[in-house]
Amino acid sequence: MSFEGKKFENRAEIGDLFFLATYLAHLNTQYSILNPQPSTLNPQFSNLKSEYGENEFMDIKILVAAHKKYWMPTDDVYMPLHVGAEGKEPLGYTPDNTGDNISAKNPNYCELTGLYWAWKNLDCQYIGLCHYRRYFGRRVHTKDIEKKKGAIFHREDYEKLLQKYDVILPVKRNYYIETVRSQYEHAHYKKDLDEVEKIIAEKYPGYSDAFTRVMNRRKLHILNMFVMKKSLFDEYCTWLFDILFELEKRTDMTGYDTYESRLFGFMSERLFNVWLERQNLKKCEVPVVFLENIDWPKKIAEFLKRKMAGRREI
Repeated sequence: MSFEGKKFENRAEIGDLFFLATYLAHLNTQYSILNPQPSTLNPQFSNLKSEYGENEFMDIKILVAAHKKYWMPTDDVYMPLHVGAEGKEPLGYTPDNTGDNISAKNPNYCELTGLYWAWKNLDCQYIGLCHYRRYFGRRVHTKDIEKKKGAIFHREDYEKLLQKYDVILPVKRNYYIETVRSQYEHAHYKKDLDEVEKIIAEKYPGYSDAFTRVMNRRKLHILNMFVMKKSLFDEYCTWLFDILFELEKRTDMTGYDTYESRLFGFMSERLFNVWLERQNLKKCEVPVVFLENIDWPKKIAEFLKRKMAGRREI
């Protein structure tokens, strides 16, 4: 038996296949995170009465990060944001290259150029981030894109949740047979994660224990999606970008391909969880509606490839 020319000859590799079977058995759970199963919000939310009058709204801005023209929700809570707008043709969305910005760094920072722009330039009470293909919403099991669109949260959904919780987050991804640390080391470059650990120890030693705990777990909030108070978001961005800008100074990305050059976007997903670990916040996990269908055979093949290849080095 072989995979990509690699023979499975020892017990350790056979063991990996056994654990992979467990991983595959739980794909429905992973699938439900991005294409959730039928359900509705917890009934407790439907009984909550808004503190705001019929014609008064909470000041919420949910950024929808996009790098190309795509369908957008019409609810006024959403704000389409052109990330990496610097040097690109306008999309008709708010660009992230005005005021204080890092739009030109988008190939390395991904949606974080949008977060930086919002941190420095946007005034609102609550702020959140979704992606042009991924939104917070209700569980719906279908390939019908119109039904998926119908499951996406509206303003009233966010208002009800934000009256009860400090932060709205996507359901965690479960890596099952890998820790957060080992998954990163198999998928990306270990040296970058090691360097971030050093930076945290130097600049924010109070977060070192939180970093270790997060790295040793098997579950992670991914996608950089959230909704929280803007004041809390500002605190997070101050911490996050201080670490990432220091990592940028110390990192030689010579030889990184286009995918691995997205280093700071990948790293921020882990750092967000580290930051959350130290905050005393009431958290609410919500399903993510993925508008496009997922190519599971491709994802499984990529997972196997990373697992069998071992740690990435450069």
